Formats: sequence, structure tokens, C-alpha cells
Amino acid sequence: MSFDLDLLEDAALVALHLRGPLAGRQAAFAALMRRHKQPLYRLIVAQIGDPDDALDLLQESFVSAHAALGRFDASRSLRAWLARIAINKSRDWHRRRRVRRFLTRVLPIEAGDQIADAAADTEAQAIDRDDLARTLAGIARLPASLRDPLLLCAVDELSQAEAAEALGITAKAVETRVRRARAALAADAVARP
Repeated sequence: MSFDLDLLEDAALVALHLRGPLAGRQAAFAALMRRHKQPLYRLIVAQIGDPDDALDLLQESFVSAHAALGRFDASRSLRAWLARIAINKSRDWHRRRRVRRFLTRVLPIEAGDQIADAAADTEAQAIDRDDLARTLAGIARLPASLRDPLLLCAVDELSQAEAAEALGITAKAVETRVRRARAALAADAVARP
């Protein structure tokens, strides 16, 4: 292009990206990335605390933004929209990290003999197994209306919208049911020492 894309407003760059010639589309999105990558990176690092993983999440955020740019409302702030995507990616990262920690303890008790861990304390292993057994029993006691959204979102890593589609309910209902399921599990953990 013969003009400097960095001088254009965000809305103009979005419009060029959506409707311009192929070379213009790529250049417009590259200009948006240059403009917003540092603030988004700082936001993600503040959210997760890991600079290396923040680079991956920044890239994921821009990939998601690229895919959804056609749905962006040009009357709103692009930076806020991108920040929301970055925050959601950070939340997903935290969720996956919690699930991985949880799943590392999910191996059957019989599998413990096959895993050599010289530093593992027998008492700590027993406590972990008991905690896991109580958690799994608590999940099993939940009604299906709470258990299914929780498992879809927390274990299967579906988004609330995907879980809503799978269950035939609204995303807001999924959000509410996951929150209620977590509250019920927390209350169950307190009630059952």
C-alpha cells in the first residue's frame, strides 16, 4: 500500500482488513497487531505471571481475534475487545492448569505401584488419594444438571457456549450451573471432613 497504515484509526484498519485487497488485509491486521501487542502482552503477564506462556497466549489471542474480527462492533473500542479476548485466554490457561494439577492425581490407586517417586511421602500420597476420592464422590453426588456443565467446562475444556450447545441450554445457564456446582462441592468439602 502507498500510505502508512499506522496512521489509520483502529476502525479503519478493521474495515480494510475485512474488505480490502488480500495484501491490504494482511497489512492491516499486522498494523493492528503492532499497535496492540505490547499492552496485551503486559495484561496477559499480569494475569498469569509467566512471560513465556504469555507469549503463547498473546498469539492465541490474536488468532482468535483474527477469526472473530468480522463480528467486531466498530462503534466500540478495539483495545477493550482485544483485552477481553486476552483475559478469556488467560482464564482458560488458569483453568487448564488447575485441571492438569487435578488430573495428575486422578490415576487409579493401583497405578501408584508402577510410578517410581523416591521423594513422595506415603502419608502425603494417602492424603492426596483421600482428597481425590472425596472430590470424585462429591462430583458423583451432584445432580446431572450441575455435574454435566462442570465436567464439560472443567475437564473437557469446552467453552461455556460449546457446553451450552451440547446441553441444549444457554451459555448463561452453563455459567450459573458451573458456579453452583463449585459452590456445592466447596460446601460438601466443608461438611465432610
